[in-house]
Amino acid sequence: MQSLPRSRKRPATRRIERAFATTGTLALVTAAALTGLAPATSSASSHREAPMTSGDPKADNTDVYAFTSPDKPDTVTLVANWIPFEEPNGGPTFYPFANDAQYHIRIDSDGNGKPDTTYTWTFTDHVRDAADQFLYNTGVVRSVDDETLNFRQTYKLTSTDSGGNTKTLVEDAPAAPSNVGKASMPDYAALRDEALTQLPGGGVTFAGQASDSFFLDLRIFDLLYGGNLKETGHNTLAGYNVNTLAIQVPKKDLALKGDVRRNPVIGVWATTDRKGAEVTGAGSKGGENTAPRAGGGGDGKGVPGKGGESGWRQVSRLGNPLVNEVVVPLKYKDAFNGLSPDKDNTVTPVVDKVKDPIVPKLIENIYGVPAPATPRNDLVEIFLTGICKSCGPIKADLNSQQLNADADKSAILPAEELRLNMSVPPTARPNRLGVLGKDLQGFPNGRRLNDDVVDIELQALEGAAQTGKIVPALAAGDAVDEPYRQPGDSFPYVALPNTAAVNQAENLHPEGGVGAGLGGTALGGGFPVVPVTALGGGALLACAGVLALRRRRTGRA
Repeated sequence: MQSLPRSRKRPATRRIERAFATTGTLALVTAAALTGLAPATSSASSHREAPMTSGDPKADNTDVYAFTSPDKPDTVTLVANWIPFEEPNGGPTFYPFANDAQYHIRIDSDGNGKPDTTYTWTFTDHVRDAADQFLYNTGVVRSVDDETLNFRQTYKLTSTDSGGNTKTLVEDAPAAPSNVGKASMPDYAALRDEALTQLPGGGVTFAGQASDSFFLDLRIFDLLYGGNLKETGHNTLAGYNVNTLAIQVPKKDLALKGDVRRNPVIGVWATTDRKGAEVTGAGSKGGENTAPRAGGGGDGKGVPGKGGESGWRQVSRLGNPLVNEVVVPLKYKDAFNGLSPDKDNTVTPVVDKVKDPIVPKLIENIYGVPAPATPRNDLVEIFLTGICKSCGPIKADLNSQQLNADADKSAILPAEELRLNMSVPPTARPNRLGVLGKDLQGFPNGRRLNDDVVDIELQALEGAAQTGKIVPALAAGDAVDEPYRQPGDSFPYVALPNTAAVNQAENLHPEGGVGAGLGGTALGGGFPVVPVTALGGGALLACAGVLALRRRRTGRA
């Protein structure tokens, strides 16, 4: 159903749409909507989603993306971000990765909730002058190993199979530095290109800073806008950066038995391990069937669930967006971050809320939109099992590991993972609503950088996946429909980091890092439209200021 043109909409209709847009943001739900939304500790897609990660941003995994590479369709690109809400001008130390943590991207190819392939990044700091210098860089930086770069990082990347066998893919690879600004890094795009590292056997990896790709209006946590429903449509994450780890590999490297044709579906999630960390579920009591004790994040070989002599513990976890924020109650948030997906089906309080979510009932009570009937096995299918004709009420074969011909069906478990069917080709015209928009390459079949997961999940909560039709009254969602900066068309795809201060980003530097850094656009190559526009805009602002000053002086005369 098409909405009326804006000029023809009745006032009551506009009020209803604004109300539903607000409710859409409230519904930021994946596996289900739980009681216990916690504004004090939640924001965005796993940005500060739990008490422990809120105090440890270097370990805080914010978002995970998995998609068939649009320009190299025989490969898959996996992207994971850390350190939420990076203010671009956050010097003088800026935003390094932790050198005492392990960063993982994990892939489950057989559906048992355990990783069959784990990519692990570990970082090393290099300081040229720690005794007599405080600056991140001491002059203009023109390469990732420039003498003027006082602080830099390198990393080691390994891959680990399901048996714990680890091999080193790259060592001493350069991480792209934080984007200090146009004076220090006049061509940041070139620095990022230099930080792309080729992998043996094909593929490429990247570690560095990027503009945050996630988008939504977070002000909903201010008591539903205080009753003022006219203020939706503000991207709260505009202008902020994150730290990105990305890897592009041949599909055969991830498929069960290396056979993409027979076994196209994988599950993806990211984790952070810290040495010696202890993570427990607050308030849990013996004898209750609640969240289990967590903290078995890894054994130093990329294998979760084992502390081992090395003492590594998993402290952050992310698959599908928004799960820990609004699905998991506050008392279990830290424990969920330390849990392996193969244990998810044992956490009864969470699974029960997947089947009987509260947000559709709230929408029905407040706005009169009927809540779908329970139990919500469609939500279980979307977020815990993947979608297949034999999996639940959504009668389609899309992205369940049940579709893998060589998988042991008896060993497949409900597990919260971001699932991707690698056999679905990229679309020439992506739809931000993904599968609900008839674009089978989008969320929840993997996740692309432009997928509007907030609006998709709201529609799923209201039963759109069962009917195959968008709920018209909720079509506006949170009125934030795209990331602050558009992704590029080649690896690592994420947009260049912003350099304008966040409190000025929208007014003074709409294009963030590109406009301020004069390094070209995130799409790469071609005429530097954004830098020229920024300079032109600056000239116009200067002229406007002169004219205003003249008018004031004339008025005084």
